[in-house]
Amino acid sequence: MQTDSSTRDRTANENTQLDQYLSQLAVDGYTVIEQLIPEQLVQRIRSELDPYLQKKKMGRNNFEGEHSERVYALLAKSHAMAEIIEHETILAILDRLLPNNYLLSAALAINVHPGETPQPFHIDDGAGGLGLPRPRQAYGISTIWAFDDFTADNGATEVVPGSHHWPDDREPQESEIVKVTMPAGSVVVFQGTLLHRGGANNSQDIRLGITPQYCAPGLRQIENMVLAVPPEKARYYSDKIQNMLGYNIIDPGFMGYVDGQHPKKVINPDYQGRKYRAELPAP
Repeated sequence: MQTDSSTRDRTANENTQLDQYLSQLAVDGYTVIEQLIPEQLVQRIRSELDPYLQKKKMGRNNFEGEHSERVYALLAKSHAMAEIIEHETILAILDRLLPNNYLLSAALAINVHPGETPQPFHIDDGAGGLGLPRPRQAYGISTIWAFDDFTADNGATEVVPGSHHWPDDREPQESEIVKVTMPAGSVVVFQGTLLHRGGANNSQDIRLGITPQYCAPGLRQIENMVLAVPPEKARYYSDKIQNMLGYNIIDPGFMGYVDGQHPKKVINPDYQGRKYRAELPAP
């Protein structure tokens, strides 16, 4: 059993690490956390995705990657996926950078095959099409988890440090690009306004990455999560996951209701949450 002193020491260490991650995100726009999940979880998620990674559905253009497989709606296909989407370290970062009631905007797997070319540089946070020019506050945070080692030649994500401070019309120079190399089980977390891309796979190996992306509660999600993860599947996840999918109400206020009621009534007809009022008995 841990003593109060050891618990305090562990908490202090976690807070110090969190501050370091946040500092790197503020300055460089990204931070890498190595081997955050164990090999057993990596393999469990891989096994749940295997039926969907059969080289049958390659990307449709150079953004999706004509030599890459993309699997969408991951929480409808892999229950273990929740363990990275709501990982406590990731949530601690999100809690500091996004407003309360933030949403899961996208969750997809990207399996990069040999011969893949680099993506165009882009940002993940389009601010819901509101036309807000950069530099500006990020309204989204993205993560990319390595399920194979990300190496310099197998399609590792490439980022442009500091580009989250740039105006929209500034293009990166070759010397400004950094390859995010990291072992399997690691994650890169970055600001939604950071320029990045999937790299070219010049190796003979396949590189699997999984990218949960999060956004402020008032924005439309990239994936329509309440359709991608419908009630019959969403009801088996934690309250946190349900809230991030969109089965929630933005507080203060009532944005997100369904037929005038809390959306969790769709998952659980007996739900009696905030602002719930029982129906009057029939006359």
